[in-house]
Amino acid sequence: MDCMAEQLLSQNSPTKRPQVVIVGAGFGGLSAALKLRHIDADVIVIDQRNHHLFQPLLYQVATAGLSPADIAAPIRGILGRQANTRVILGAATGIDPVARTVLIGERRVPYDQLVIATGARDAYFGHDDWAKVTSPLKTIEEATTMRRRVLIAFEHAEDAEDADERRQLLTFVIIGGGPTGVELAGALAELARMALARDFRHIDPKTARIILIEAGPRLLATFPPRLSDFATAALRRLGVEVRLGAAVTACDKNGVSLGDQRIESRTVIWAAGVAASPAADWLGVAPGKGGRIPVLPDLTLPGHPEIFVIGDTALVSGTGGAPLPGVAPVAKQQGAYVARIIANRLSGKAAPAAFRYRDFGNLATIGRKAAVVDMGIIRLTGRIAWLVWSLAHIYFLIGFRNRLIVAMDWLWSYLTFQRGARIITGGDES
Repeated sequence: MDCMAEQLLSQNSPTKRPQVVIVGAGFGGLSAALKLRHIDADVIVIDQRNHHLFQPLLYQVATAGLSPADIAAPIRGILGRQANTRVILGAATGIDPVARTVLIGERRVPYDQLVIATGARDAYFGHDDWAKVTSPLKTIEEATTMRRRVLIAFEHAEDAEDADERRQLLTFVIIGGGPTGVELAGALAELARMALARDFRHIDPKTARIILIEAGPRLLATFPPRLSDFATAALRRLGVEVRLGAAVTACDKNGVSLGDQRIESRTVIWAAGVAASPAADWLGVAPGKGGRIPVLPDLTLPGHPEIFVIGDTALVSGTGGAPLPGVAPVAKQQGAYVARIIANRLSGKAAPAAFRYRDFGNLATIGRKAAVVDMGIIRLTGRIAWLVWSLAHIYFLIGFRNRLIVAMDWLWSYLTFQRGARIITGGDES
């Protein structure tokens, strides 16, 4: 047994085995936990929610296309067969690198190896007050709140006698032209023009205005220009108003301002930016861009080889020096990589080479008939791209829930709008 393996012998674990703590059960944390199922160590997964969320399809819950249960699964159910793994439901509030403990309020969870995979939160570019008047989309709770606001807007418009009020209720503003904003805009347009088209008597849902605002010169800035142009044209064919080069300067519960132009709307959706979790503050390190923590090539914190940072929380350079994007494939590959390092340390094997991300491409869907796919030399648009997008998501759903019936049910719900399109849950929105 080498020096590193000897250091892993825990004095804190009841079993006297090394204790590996993973904070966050998103794509990165869960990937690491699953890869550690056979190691001779105690694995502890900490998350403030009891479920793992397939976030790429969260916008479909928000637009009444899917049920939350279609894209989430209990963490304990996923890890239930791993004898060396246990789950703690709780929100991490800090980390003590000296004592090697994770804080959950007053509780302290010791670790020998720590994986920080705490994800990202919404960023409002210095306008934190906008959080109170816009709808973000990061959790199931936020998705169902957005769905409620959207559906109630149509309900209130049906009963509104004032034309101006009805017009405000039927105007939906989405801020941010990245994949989330584009997919939300397309789904909202189809919700109004298809799923709700025959539900009302005094209003025509097809007259709803869906306005997508992007401060940059084009949508989907990380995609090639040709694919961005295709996405813009496809959204406009769906009736979405695309505003490019337009920065929001003010935002309140009754709409947004673009300089001296005012758009009155009762439903404003935020899809413009994210920042890392407060893990940098916990560790007392200077964060990089977006609040992310700069790490070494092996994804460890400088000066702390026992602490790994992955996913949206980590600032890692890819090919060409640009930071890796905060997307699920990056987090999954990083989770598997750090699990391999930990397993090698336990067995006394040499550490693997520096982390290298294998980019399989970017995908975004525009409604239910078109998508854009960028796989380097292969770039697809239209129905073929939509088929690739669908198969990719079905593949990950199968692995995610491990049942073919889930994929079939998801595809049926996605194509027909028959699940949840008219269901309003939770408190009322005025």
